[in-house]
Amino acid sequence: MSAEERRASFARRAESLIERVRILKTIYEKRYAVKTEKSGELIVTVQGDLSQQEKRAVFLTVHDLGCNHTSFEDFVNSACMIEIKERSCFIHIDVPGHADNAPTLPDNFQFPTLQTLGEELITVLDFLHVKYVIGLGEGAGANVLARFGLAHPSRCLGLILINVTGSAASVLDAFKTKFISWKGDEIGQSAEDFLLYHKFGYQLVGDNPDKEKIVTEFQSRLHSSLNNKNLKQYVKAFTSRENLCLKNCKVDLLLVTGVMSPYAGVVEKMFKDLNKEKVTLLKVERAGDVLADAPAKVAQSILLFCKGQGLLTSVVLPGVDRNRAFSTSSGGSSDGTPGGRRLSRGMSMEDYDKPNIRRLSITINEQLPPIKK
Repeated sequence: MSAEERRASFARRAESLIERVRILKTIYEKRYAVKTEKSGELIVTVQGDLSQQEKRAVFLTVHDLGCNHTSFEDFVNSACMIEIKERSCFIHIDVPGHADNAPTLPDNFQFPTLQTLGEELITVLDFLHVKYVIGLGEGAGANVLARFGLAHPSRCLGLILINVTGSAASVLDAFKTKFISWKGDEIGQSAEDFLLYHKFGYQLVGDNPDKEKIVTEFQSRLHSSLNNKNLKQYVKAFTSRENLCLKNCKVDLLLVTGVMSPYAGVVEKMFKDLNKEKVTLLKVERAGDVLADAPAKVAQSILLFCKGQGLLTSVVLPGVDRNRAFSTSSGGSSDGTPGGRRLSRGMSMEDYDKPNIRRLSITINEQLPPIKK
């Protein structure tokens, strides 16, 4: 076969692969418009087959400011999430007016508070006939999901909260919002500064060689498919949020932050105030936007957290022998003594992954290093 023929053959295989990916995406990714009583219409994107939810982990995601569901969709599609994705379903929420190329919300539309959004997420679960979920949220979306978990603990197996803020808008937040200028459909420079600070924090300080790239890529997303007038409403809801108290939360919590995040100190303070039997803290060094900067660490922590809830038990951690992992559980032994959970010859991986509804917490074996002041 000549070089030209090999190139043509490669091109045909590449086109075939692209088409297969497109078909699989059509089959396993569906979009719904769910009407709620107080939050208007929520656009919901489902990755995975919900008809198999009894044998899979089901995640409910809510995005941060300045983005939409695609931020979590990109994370789920990353290489480090392959095995988790194959044994899970993801329900991605776009807050009102944040779907790609969404029209401007009507002038008489009352954008919901974070509390209202959290409480009304139950409508999405009922619409999709989903029994239980694990919440996965970032920033403002983490705050929304925390309120969902407090309001509906019987439908929530656990919460994974990235850069969640417990207190009401700080004086610094309030000060910054006074200088946000919204000019027609364009976001003023001060608004971009606020969103960049909220998202990336100390990555934009000093001589970071990637600073220009971070700003350019974020600005590109901000001005491409998002409706900037609608984005303004979400920012206002976040900066006017009420206090969030998780001391009485009945579900297990995984708090995630990056050392370079502007909310690292806030997350650490929240962790100190909570019941350590119910909460675990992951602090990622040299990271601000942990989903982009350290996706593998976040994915591994998600897997550990899910295993603590009796989910994704057949997914093996990196560096662990697969056969040994299938023959034992965290409380069992390899010789079949009571407490172990073997993967029998008659048990499929999907059956092994079937959720075991228990309230278990991860035990931290190593002390986390202190936040640098």
